[in-house]
Amino acid sequence: MRKTKFANNEYYHIYNRGTDKREIFCDEKDYLRFLVSMREFNNESSDAQRDYEKRKAEKNGQNLKPGFGYPKPGFRFLDMPKLVEIICYCFNPNHYHFISKQLMDNGIEKFMHKLSLGYVKYFNTRNNRSGSLFQGPFKSIHIDTNEYLLWLSGYVNGNAKIHKIAKAENYKWCSYQDYLGLRSGTLCNKEIILSQFKNTKEYQKYVEIVMKESSSRKDLEKYFIEKI
Repeated sequence: MRKTKFANNEYYHIYNRGTDKREIFCDEKDYLRFLVSMREFNNESSDAQRDYEKRKAEKNGQNLKPGFGYPKPGFRFLDMPKLVEIICYCFNPNHYHFISKQLMDNGIEKFMHKLSLGYVKYFNTRNNRSGSLFQGPFKSIHIDTNEYLLWLSGYVNGNAKIHKIAKAENYKWCSYQDYLGLRSGTLCNKEIILSQFKNTKEYQKYVEIVMKESSSRKDLEKYFIEKI
């Protein structure tokens, strides 16, 4: 039984890694597929509804991205009420993190079921494999204070640097570039975080502090399942 009880309008840190610490993102196509799926599955649409919309697009000659099976924005299911609100994210080769806010009953569980199942099906088909990809069910922790929310946003946005993968501001598989105004992504709702800082430079300074502190704070050890 899952320890975390998800409640509407509450924030949660969601994370998981590959089984046996294996890579879950092998190239750009994998990262894009997971990113696109976070938008596509964030509603109560069924597989049948999404398949119908995609077939209709193909029939009408719309240019879907090769291999992604993903329609352009404006499709009907993308306008449906969201299950969750994404605050920030980071995808690293063998693990992912994001912060989400539940918007409707069982929203996080519905969203994560579709996201995980859909990505594993895609990944296994692409790599001619079968079986588990992730190390068990996704992990989740309730973010119960504003201070905790701010700190974890810095931890997630700075995760690439924390794990010595890349400079955080240069890593494109993360929402940090959107927070810094270097990119105009629309997946995340940044307002709850950025409204608490004078400007993006102030937030960047805050994230720098979080990245420096993260390796020494004992209360973060529970997040280090994703160590590379």
